[in-house]
Amino acid sequence: MENRIDALFDRLREEGKKAFVAYVAAGDPDISRCKEVVKALAEAGADLIELGVPFSDPLADGIVNQMAAQRALDAGTTTPKVIEMIRELRADGLEAPIILFTYLNPVYTYGFEAFHRDASAAGADGILTLDLPPDEAAAHRELAYHEGLRQIRLIAPTSPEKRIASISAASEGFIYYVSREGVTGEQDEVATSISDQVAQIRAHTDTPVVVGFGIKDPEQARTVATQADGVVVGSAIVKIVAAEGASPDLAEKVRDFVKPLVDAVKSV
Repeated sequence: MENRIDALFDRLREEGKKAFVAYVAAGDPDISRCKEVVKALAEAGADLIELGVPFSDPLADGIVNQMAAQRALDAGTTTPKVIEMIRELRADGLEAPIILFTYLNPVYTYGFEAFHRDASAAGADGILTLDLPPDEAAAHRELAYHEGLRQIRLIAPTSPEKRIASISAASEGFIYYVSREGVTGEQDEVATSISDQVAQIRAHTDTPVVVGFGIKDPEQARTVATQADGVVVGSAIVKIVAAEGASPDLAEKVRDFVKPLVDAVKSV
């Protein structure tokens, strides 16, 4: 069976469309309601879902996503429960590719091979380990184990040409270009360097390039979609979950917020 991420980007390339990638923290505000949110994201047209695995020390995340991870942990979310949630979402008919956005610690604590095997069996399609550089994975055989999960790589604005080349060569599924320095979180303006940076990455690989960090509204999403193969929106969605977590209309509010973002990306 073709990996869902590969199949998605093959289809979008044929259609001349860009991908909309939505991020939420797994288990925020709790497992049951998070499942409703994920389904709402798919209903709104999100092509790919990123699930953040809750971790107590998420150094690459801004305050919005840090608090989301803490809410999930406080609600009793564990790594095994995240994997089980994916299995349940697949059983409920969710078809969108799922990426696990994580730090190395939860994966290594679970057991690196066991995590990849179980996550893949549950229905995950890829993994983005924020604090695992590709050269470290190459140096340690157990860290290179992936059991069917595409290893998504990050490239930053500060990455030198040589590193861009090496990361691109090792890329699978898609490359996540971080549009600015610092941690996750909404920004008032889109970085002006995106087009040049994406072109530099594309010089080394045919792997799709998606852009995230800071995109918060349809206008920004449309602008970024003209320069890349996909757009990631995370903190702006997580803020809706934070504000409406106790509301019976949480899923509907998320869907209503995300649909204009998807439409903007698809208009390109």
